[in-house]
Amino acid sequence: MYRLYISLLCLFMLISPSYASPSSEDAGSLINQLRQGGYILYVRHGEANVGEDQPGFSLMDCSTQRNLSVIGKEQANKYGEAFRKLNIPVTLPVESGPLCRTVQTAKAAFGSQNVTVKEFWLKIYELSKNIGAEDLKQIVEDFKSEVEHVPPNNSNRVIIAHSFPPGIGLGDIPNMGTVVIKPLGNNRGYEVIGRLTFEDLLKLANM
Repeated sequence: MYRLYISLLCLFMLISPSYASPSSEDAGSLINQLRQGGYILYVRHGEANVGEDQPGFSLMDCSTQRNLSVIGKEQANKYGEAFRKLNIPVTLPVESGPLCRTVQTAKAAFGSQNVTVKEFWLKIYELSKNIGAEDLKQIVEDFKSEVEHVPPNNSNRVIIAHSFPPGIGLGDIPNMGTVVIKPLGNNRGYEVIGRLTFEDLLKLANM
């Protein structure tokens, strides 16, 4: 058990959870990189404070889950608009976790016809639950496998899902925050090259 704890600690320390806003020059450079494609943009859903996740909630019944607030819907709409203004190429369909708040966010930002639901992203939500160390380690390893492949056609892969617990994986992510991931190829993992808050993105798009 002690060995497992040490290996988990080493794994988690590789990822910085810092979310300090980049300088204007750094942010502008990051956007220019995204315009060339080849990155993965991991995005947390918009503000969700309508309802609650009930014990044993149903993925098919939004009334049993937390849903986007009015503010959350506005955030998602503006997020997609900012991407279009900044001319950031996106591989369609974008990916969403199966919970209603992630699907709502993805559809508001990129259009209902441009969203595909991927069950795997529910596992990130499960990290915040009381799960065992082995399960936690497996999810983090599976996440690494999910984001180490380079998107095709000089575009960017967009994933709209959930925040990680502090100090694990990508760390804490604010509502509509974006983690920019550079995939390193098969069995080589990934590198986090930047982070943008929702406010950062709007500022860059002059919105």
